[in-house]
Amino acid sequence: MSSPEAKNLEAISKAIDQHNASCPFPAVAVEMNSFEAERLGWDTIRGLPIRPSPSMGTGSFRIVCAREEGESGEVVEAVAEEPLTVPAEPVR
Repeated sequence: MSSPEAKNLEAISKAIDQHNASCPFPAVAVEMNSFEAERLGWDTIRGLPIRPSPSMGTGSFRIVCAREEGESGEVVEAVAEEPLTVPAEPVR
């Protein structure tokens, strides 16, 4: 049987994957109960910072989305005002 820590890591990792697969905005953090965050002693999970939150219930967590943070997940097309000429042959 897995340790509680390993089960937590597995559940959080699956939630990150599920979020990133179903949302155009990437996960940017994991929010969890302050006590749980301190007990686990982790600063990050899969590169995402852990944010302690006293409003979260013990044993629960939440994936924080870039959309909530105001980070743009959009790709914007750049348009030049003047045409750009690209040489057909490499310049030497």
